[in-house]
Amino acid sequence: MDPQSEYIQAITRRHFFQKGALGLGAAALASMTDLPAQAAKLPSSGIGGLPNLPHFAPKAKRAIYLFMAGAPCQMDLFDYKPQMNEWYDKDLPESIRQGQRLTTMTSGQKRFPIAPSKFKFSPYGENGTMISELLPYHGKMVDDIAIVKSLHTEAINHDPAITYICTGNQLPGRPSLGSWLSYGLGSMNENLPTFVVMTPNWSGRKEAQALYNRLWGAGFLPSKHSAVTLRKSGDPILFLSNPEGIDSSLRRRMLDSVSKINQETYRLSGDPETQSRISQYEMAFRMQSSVPDLVDLKQETQATLDMYGPEVTKPGTFAASCLLARRMVERDVRFVQIFHRGWDQHGNVARDLPAQAKDVDQAAWALIQDLKMRGMLDDTLVVWGGEFGRTIYSQGGLSKENYGRDHHPRCFTVWMAGGGVKPGVVHGETDDFSYNIVKDPVHIADLNATILHCLGIDHRRLSIPFQGLDVRLTGVEERHPVKELLI
Repeated sequence: MDPQSEYIQAITRRHFFQKGALGLGAAALASMTDLPAQAAKLPSSGIGGLPNLPHFAPKAKRAIYLFMAGAPCQMDLFDYKPQMNEWYDKDLPESIRQGQRLTTMTSGQKRFPIAPSKFKFSPYGENGTMISELLPYHGKMVDDIAIVKSLHTEAINHDPAITYICTGNQLPGRPSLGSWLSYGLGSMNENLPTFVVMTPNWSGRKEAQALYNRLWGAGFLPSKHSAVTLRKSGDPILFLSNPEGIDSSLRRRMLDSVSKINQETYRLSGDPETQSRISQYEMAFRMQSSVPDLVDLKQETQATLDMYGPEVTKPGTFAASCLLARRMVERDVRFVQIFHRGWDQHGNVARDLPAQAKDVDQAAWALIQDLKMRGMLDDTLVVWGGEFGRTIYSQGGLSKENYGRDHHPRCFTVWMAGGGVKPGVVHGETDDFSYNIVKDPVHIADLNATILHCLGIDHRRLSIPFQGLDVRLTGVEERHPVKELLI
């Protein structure tokens, strides 16, 4: 019997209480009798992933997810609704709202006055796709991207909504999208993590929603599938540099000694997390040489830096993060996720939304063009979007020059590019109020199924036993990749 099976079948009383003291999450891990057998299929380095993946030839080898945390106002950016100008300050009809529950931030309002977008829209691309004046660079690339206007979710508040789209469940504790990819597909390189997250600065509303590492965590998968977070200042990764008086050879001897202790611990207990710990120590050692090269933007041409905009050389900006994302996927990092906060415009849309849009507009465009010029867009999937949408009615005071918008789960917009996605298409349609979907609805689980499909994964076949269920990123309900978006 292998050590991991022995660990589950003959776990000692001392180990049980030791793990129980670490919290419910650890106890849940110890209860997954089938998990170690699944995890045993992975080499300790993570190279190779599960033996039966990918399920079919992938269009995308890697992915970059530009996550706009806080929920962008779809009708101010992509979902053009000129009819609303005639509805200014009129109440949202009950026939449109249809009894939808509201957040506590607007449920007490006596009125729900319509707030038309104050921003101008113009047609772009071969199909005349309407894009807001806040996103002129997006206008230049509409023929490169697929815009989905009909995404929807059940969650109405930020934390459950962002947890839902990132992990497939509104409750914490599930593996994130990047962790599923790491677990299923493994790593394409030995010197950088499979999954990297960045959380750049933002220019809009400063009171932004918190981000928790569970959004990029491994949940009940082995912890080595969690993301490595790239920091905005100081060492790119915590403890990357050796302490004073410690050189590389001494660090190597220390790791070898620790590895022997961990291997003995694994022989005695069979705990798969011990193997994760060994692989993480080794990865950290290799990153001491690979990460400094990764973040050295002096290797980039001036033309490339100019393309990303003036903030690209400022550490911690969205532009710098996008360029680093390109450098990562160029070095075969499997999945990069950038969380850009500050999109929660409950008030003062006129001030905050333009600042947020300016943060991301040129850099997102540059990322797509950069990948195209390097011949990488065809096998790199890029996704842009948030956790839900915003209401057409105003939260708080309303004028033609300013307004606020509450949370709206019934419809919102994302875009995708590269890696098996049809360019230049617009999928889905909302009603005149950008409130209800009238054509081609796409649930967030369908979006995740589409992302997995682009990477060669049948979402129904990537699962793991946990608490009596075969858990999937896309849940237990019937979900499908959006075929109309796929090449």
